[in-house]
Amino acid sequence: MKNIYMTFGTPEFLHKFQEENPNETMVQMLGEDTALLVHETDGDTLFNSPRKYEVFSESGQLTENGFFVFNNIPVSDEGRPVFEHRFKNRAGLIEEEPGFIAIRVLRPVDSDTYVVLTQWEDEKSFKDWQTSQSYNKAHAKRGTSEGLDHQKSIFPRSSFVTKYVGQTEQ
Repeated sequence: MKNIYMTFGTPEFLHKFQEENPNETMVQMLGEDTALLVHETDGDTLFNSPRKYEVFSESGQLTENGFFVFNNIPVSDEGRPVFEHRFKNRAGLIEEEPGFIAIRVLRPVDSDTYVVLTQWEDEKSFKDWQTSQSYNKAHAKRGTSEGLDHQKSIFPRSSFVTKYVGQTEQ
């Protein structure tokens, strides 16, 4: 199974670490007040104390450039099968959107927070998707009795979004 590991640091430190490991798939991202290095691998990570995830759904190839959105979703233990079933059976419409590059749905190894990571060519592509028909279709049940958000026992806390730009975008 493919894994994703994440670690934070200064852009300079993360860039040096990336350069020292050229055969590894690593993408550096810059946020408002932090830098993040994502390591995607079938094996173990080289990071000392990373956040660890299993990739249970994916499409596209992560690249250095672009706009990254992390939808961080806390899910209770009993909610995991329902949450994962919903994502494994998603329509896959996001992949057809202009500017879409990649998606990874990440199962947490040592926490309760799943991450839906999407990569876009730029922030405009992401915002265009949010106002698209496919976004509305993918989220049509949100706020209804059929929507996962209505099942409060699945989500112990509110989800939150973090955004980054590819290291070479700065």
